[in-house]
Amino acid sequence: MHVNNETGVIQPLDEICVLLENHEAYFHVDAAQGFGKELTLLSNRRIDLVSISGHKIYAPKGIGALVTRRRESKQIPLRPQIFGGGQERGLRAGTLPVPLIVGLGTAAEIALPEHTSRIARNEEIRLKALNAFSSVGATVNGDPTRSISSTLNVSIPGLDSEAVMLALKDVVAISNGSACTSQSYQPSHVLAAMGLPEDRIAGAVRLSWCYMTEAIDWAAVVGALKQLM
Repeated sequence: MHVNNETGVIQPLDEICVLLENHEAYFHVDAAQGFGKELTLLSNRRIDLVSISGHKIYAPKGIGALVTRRRESKQIPLRPQIFGGGQERGLRAGTLPVPLIVGLGTAAEIALPEHTSRIARNEEIRLKALNAFSSVGATVNGDPTRSISSTLNVSIPGLDSEAVMLALKDVVAISNGSACTSQSYQPSHVLAAMGLPEDRIAGAVRLSWCYMTEAIDWAAVVGALKQLM
């Protein structure tokens, strides 16, 4: 995992690459959360495969890619999951969704020159979010010095995440886990693996935004939270 989808923490891919330097194992990185946002780590030549999701960089939904790197001119020995036609050099079958592919390529092309300005806007939102939640005693889950600028996970002492979500539903949209598990909430396995206490996990909420996010009324956020206390 390049960037954790719940905490936004950037994983130490560079350190893993060093450990794998003389090892035969193929190294695959799930870069759905970080592709186009954190540019340095994915360029490491020791990474063999990178999977990305288009909508994370504002391409159309329903398109992604698996980027593979040759190892000493040899292709990685991948096997197809869907059989039939011989598209993608025999790796997949079916008609390619050309408009979605073009959308992904264009989004990736745009993301590079706009990277700095997008990060600056996201950092601006993140700073205001941190100030707002710190004013009600919230604790950040995950190392804030190793996190991307567009995701934040916090716990507010004495408050349950469901109550926080309900109190803020008319102000901002937040969640108490990843979007992938929104229909059947279970205590976060990510926060549990971090060794956090149960009450802190129960009170954790996740926020994410992008450079196009409109201005947020943080005073209203703080006011709604204080009413719960």
